[in-house]
Amino acid sequence: MYDNNPSLEGLVKTIDEKKQGTAFMPESEPVIPEGSKRFYIESYGCQMNFSDSEIVGSILGDAGFYPTRDMKAADLILVNTCSIREKAELTVRKRLELFNKLKDQKPQMMVGVLGCMAERLKKKLLDEEKLVDIVVGPDAYRDLPNLVSGAEEGNRGVNVLLSREETYADINPLRLNSNGITAFISIMRGCDNMCSFCVVPFTRGRERSRNAFSIVAEANDLFSKGYREVTLLGQNVDSYKWTNPEDESVVNFANLIEMVAHINPDLRIRFSTSHPKDITDEVLHTMAKYENICKYIHLPVQSGNSRVLELMNRTYDREWYMERVKRIYEIMPDCAISSDMISGFCTETEEEHKDTLTMMEYAKYSMSYMFYYSERPGTLAARKYEDDVPLAVKKKRLQEIVDLQMNISHEHNKKDIGKTFKVLIEGTSKRSELDLKGRNSQNKVIIFPKTDGDEVGTYVHVKVNSVTRATLIGERVLA
Repeated sequence: MYDNNPSLEGLVKTIDEKKQGTAFMPESEPVIPEGSKRFYIESYGCQMNFSDSEIVGSILGDAGFYPTRDMKAADLILVNTCSIREKAELTVRKRLELFNKLKDQKPQMMVGVLGCMAERLKKKLLDEEKLVDIVVGPDAYRDLPNLVSGAEEGNRGVNVLLSREETYADINPLRLNSNGITAFISIMRGCDNMCSFCVVPFTRGRERSRNAFSIVAEANDLFSKGYREVTLLGQNVDSYKWTNPEDESVVNFANLIEMVAHINPDLRIRFSTSHPKDITDEVLHTMAKYENICKYIHLPVQSGNSRVLELMNRTYDREWYMERVKRIYEIMPDCAISSDMISGFCTETEEEHKDTLTMMEYAKYSMSYMFYYSERPGTLAARKYEDDVPLAVKKKRLQEIVDLQMNISHEHNKKDIGKTFKVLIEGTSKRSELDLKGRNSQNKVIIFPKTDGDEVGTYVHVKVNSVTRATLIGERVLA
């Protein structure tokens, strides 16, 4: 009845997966006035891209466009792209080729690329390959209506200028394809961490934090509309820092999550992503203080070896990371930690790879996102280091990481058997109409039978009776 597939879809993500984007669209087609235009948008990559697509949806809505589920009915097709790995770019190219075939049948249709690929490949996409009409970078979405107007006149448009101020704080995102229960809130943009393997600082610019009061107002508005969980997003949320221009008071990340937690005890708060060098004891103590701040931290390690971490320019070593993990468990023994890992980074030896395996055993990650190294043009690693680990070795090491994580995840879940968790109901299980699904504070999916009175968006208590590597399975009990 329940998924016990060793491939662990939803638990591990490897670069070899055929990763499809998510089409952002309304739950049902809205009534569209005659003569109005429709847009269709797909998103790839990180949660920030999905959040950005909701911002784009709002901007287009103000310009008179309506969202549609049917790409063939669209007047404007947009792809919100990711450049973090080569596979993601290849997937997007295939989608652009498909969209251009649609355009052959509907010449007035416009196709645009948004996000990280837009900045990096603007000339190639527009002029050389002529795959798109519009190219818009992450800081230029306000200019999208102007670029669309130009494209309607036959002029290809591009705006990939980066900004030191843009946060889109005044835009109320259009919640596309939402379950009405969980939502993303972008709290900052850009990244100042120059990890040698990463393109984000070049495609999203420098860090800038959003007005704290606008974040609280957005979260409060979501709660009033029935949402019961928000995820605060940033490339490095722990470096959030906003100065109130009125009194020069400073709001750090610990202050911010406390402000959001005060909105209502029934509003859950999650956040992503944390950088090991920046997560503070103040943040951990704030998490421990409030029941509605989820006990889950995504803390990417990337490698368990200090020399490789230095090459990656991660600005911490093995011992520093281990101390942070130890401190998390000291302050919140029930906290779950997840991670990102890269196998086969430049010059990585077999012994250094084993350091990653022992780090996994030490940290006891509940789950991880795992990849083999993919060199990205323009990064420090591409300029300075030779990508000298053979692909077969990268894949072998990745498989060892995946296999170990599967075992650790299963053991992690087994420890939850017999425990009772507070679960936010998010919907019906994909496997059975007779079951509901939700997540606990530790971000673990829990499946349990429906009972009379259960409603999506409410909290119930579920006792865990059995587990798979990816899922907890239980039954509803009284609090």
